Amino acid sequence: MAFRGWKRLFLLGRQNTLAKVWRSRRGGPSLCWKRCCHWSTGKSLDPEVRAFLEENTEVTNSGHLTPEIRLRLLTPRCRFWREKPDLWPYGDPFWAIYWPGGQALSRYILDNPHVVKGRSVLDLGSGCGATAIAAVMSGASQVLANDIDPIAGMAMILNCELNHLNPFPITIKNIINSEAGNWDLIVLGDMFYDEQLADGLHHWLQKCIRIHQTEVLIGDPGRHQFLSHSIRSELHKVIEYSLPEYTRQENYGLTSSIPISVSTWRKAQSKTPFTGFSGAK
Repeated sequence: MAFRGWKRLFLLGRQNTLAKVWRSRRGGPSLCWKRCCHWSTGKSLDPEVRAFLEENTEVTNSGHLTPEIRLRLLTPRCRFWREKPDLWPYGDPFWAIYWPGGQALSRYILDNPHVVKGRSVLDLGSGCGATAIAAVMSGASQVLANDIDPIAGMAMILNCELNHLNPFPITIKNIINSEAGNWDLIVLGDMFYDEQLADGLHHWLQKCIRIHQTEVLIGDPGRHQFLSHSIRSELHKVIEYSLPEYTRQENYGLTSSIPISVSTWRKAQSKTPFTGFSGAK
């Protein structure tokens, strides 16, 4: 099962490379809704890329926290689960894994639709787009998905089709360190895998909160870079989920049997500090 080894590279090493890309692709001014890259279903997707993704991913809604959402993912029945990683013709497909923090965020939104209903939502580092899809399903008024991988953007459109949704706007620019956007809610899962990236995220999220009183939801299964970061002192844990067995197995020792957590972060209304996030992988 070569992909399991490949995935281990993602977990232990290649995400450092991705973090450098996030840090280097500085964003320009904050994107408004109408200026974002937006692919329309069936029209703007490259036919060759569409065919490749459809052939080399599996449609699944099992083994995860959100059976309501169907996704195209890399699974043991896919060719590239066994092939050498270097044979994959595009950038590392981080989007093809439904990471634990994203699962928790999506589950929380589906179970608590009031969190997004009638609100504008930015899904930062959207990957497969599951959390953005959950926000649309739960009644968000506007959803913007952001990922720096253009193939992820195309995969999101395919995943919208699977769930009978019109594609939401997608931007593939790095908007971290850009002008703070005016969103009601920012959601981000599994983004605290690199210390420098974590620092940049912390600074940018603080700016969004300070300027626009944005609320932030973070999903993370307790990575060291998250647990050791000063952002924890500004977080309030809202819920924990036990991962399905399949997800535990496919995330090696990062989750074991310990629940993952979703945390909320917003501008404090008093001097009383928010409780820190205490979950661990």
